[in-house]
Amino acid sequence: MLDKLKNAFNAFIKKTLSEKKLENSIEDLKILLISNDVAMETADLICSRIVDSFKGEQIGRLNSVKDRLSKTLEEIISSVLTPEKGINILEEIRKKNEQKLPYIIVFLGVNGTGKTTTMAKIAHFLKKNNFNVIAAASDTFRAGAIEQLSYHMDKVGIKVIKHQYKSDPASVAYDAIDHAKAKNIQVVLVDTAGRQVTDKNLMREIEKICRIAEPDLKIFVGDSLAGNDALFQVKEFNKYVGIDATILTKLDADAKGGAALSVSYETHKPILFVGMGQGYDDLKEFNPYIIVQNILSI
Repeated sequence: MLDKLKNAFNAFIKKTLSEKKLENSIEDLKILLISNDVAMETADLICSRIVDSFKGEQIGRLNSVKDRLSKTLEEIISSVLTPEKGINILEEIRKKNEQKLPYIIVFLGVNGTGKTTTMAKIAHFLKKNNFNVIAAASDTFRAGAIEQLSYHMDKVGIKVIKHQYKSDPASVAYDAIDHAKAKNIQVVLVDTAGRQVTDKNLMREIEKICRIAEPDLKIFVGDSLAGNDALFQVKEFNKYVGIDATILTKLDADAKGGAALSVSYETHKPILFVGMGQGYDDLKEFNPYIIVQNILSI
């Protein structure tokens, strides 16, 4: 990508950069970022920061400009991907357990993002770190959702608290938390309906789940291949209930990493893990440097 960036910036590689000249030529960079799944407003942010970085500077050799541009982009992208406040989920769980209380995680996301499989991966990860876990089947809306969650949790050895379909999802979460307190279970994972964010009734339902469950962590599960759709989804969930962290799925399917950049910019919250396959061990801690490499092809 650096050669393409060099070409995109040839128009303003002169003795002196002015903001006007830079803005005229930087459109090529913006198109390049968008083609790598970066949302429009996130691409705008990156480009405006580059304008500020280069404004009024003297330009020397072409190679030095190329190196400076590469470094500037890397710094900007890295800053977006690494919010100031990170989350060490294992440490957070231990702190909550010291109060003799279970740590509660609610999972949010639309259908098709891999939310249920991701829950099982998290359960498996927590078990490997010696935590006991239960799951709440609070998706009582979609046919087959309870069976799907039960299937995956059975595979990783996790009990599921469930009610009948069409029952109150918040009551399922409440019963799971009550069970966890009674049995000294350390973590409760709460499933929710894979709702379309345009369905306001379902979004109000998840508000109720969060109000009743009082989760310690609300995780948005997003599809890394969704591009601008992922940004729209995370905006809506953030507006209704707030998001504490993100897990991106399908990063192994030739995703360019732009969704990670867009979601991080919108939420200012960390990406905890990325899904790299269908196996329960195919959940990797998020490494911002890998995304920077993918986007810049360096």
